[in-house]
Amino acid sequence: MKATVVHQFGPPENLKYQDWPDPVPRPGEVRIRVHAATVNRVLDVSLRAGKEMFRKPMLPLIPGVDCAGIIDAIGPGVTRRKVGERVAAAGGMPLDVCPEDGNDYTGPEGMMGIRRQGGFAELVCVPACATVDVPAGLDFRDAAVVMRHVPTSWNLLFNIAELKQGETVLIMGAGGNLGTIGIQLAKNVAGATVIAAAGSDDRCAIGRSVGADHVINYNSHNIQDELLRLTNGKGVDVIYDNIANPKVLPLAFMGLGFGGRLVTAGAHGGPNVTINFAHLYHKQITIRGRPGNNPDDLPKCFAAAAAGKVKPQIERIMPLSQAAEAHRLTETGEVPGKIVLDPTLDG
Repeated sequence: MKATVVHQFGPPENLKYQDWPDPVPRPGEVRIRVHAATVNRVLDVSLRAGKEMFRKPMLPLIPGVDCAGIIDAIGPGVTRRKVGERVAAAGGMPLDVCPEDGNDYTGPEGMMGIRRQGGFAELVCVPACATVDVPAGLDFRDAAVVMRHVPTSWNLLFNIAELKQGETVLIMGAGGNLGTIGIQLAKNVAGATVIAAAGSDDRCAIGRSVGADHVINYNSHNIQDELLRLTNGKGVDVIYDNIANPKVLPLAFMGLGFGGRLVTAGAHGGPNVTINFAHLYHKQITIRGRPGNNPDDLPKCFAAAAAGKVKPQIERIMPLSQAAEAHRLTETGEVPGKIVLDPTLDG
């Protein structure tokens, strides 16, 4: 098979598109013929650059922390999966041989594309318990993005923030992947009023295009004043963030109302942010950080996508052979949106 391999951490050109032995599924595993894998700023690009060594990545490494495709082989002991099924996989999973249902597994775990070979290949083996059905009407490229981002957004909004119909939520990073998905889930699934914030009119326009009721350019407007104006002085019920912008988040925090909840899955712009503890105390605000997802939510996420309630924002689709260029574009910000690699485009 063909794969993109990192033999040494460093610049994008360290990604080598090369021949690699076809993987063979072990007991409890399935092999996926990959049709899509996403390029992620931290877990792929920063990792390849050697900036994520605390994650203990293995070398040589086929990156790619998610994928979607068709099962083309099954390992011994797998009875619940069949060749030809459409599936996606991502994130942490067993590293050693485990039962196909994953029950009673007590061995080491790690992310595909970091601690075990990932999705930047024509073929990848993963535990059967780590796969999720992709609905027939959902494109594989969309499915890969759904698998990567929607479960995190779902977990933040519904399990952690407990967002309810009729509440008002501020979605930070309106033009980003987690931001656009958060807007759609809050609007189309929760039935909330959505205020989206970003640092430019163009990125605010992206937020409005996916369903935000109001948008705030926090570089041209005071976000605290705007939040209070839009809520008639009450403040928002939830702030959803994954940036921790030290200049913006303190003001947004002052726009949280009584019993408000701030949830976050990242701190790319921080990590240190100053907040007003008097506001925290008097308004009885809760702050919770929670990366990852709840596996039980995965079918709900794919059902929402198949129903058109969530449409991933994909900026560019590139063949697997151009993975190094995809990393460069992501790293430099020349393509700020999501890039998806498709091995089938290499013929």
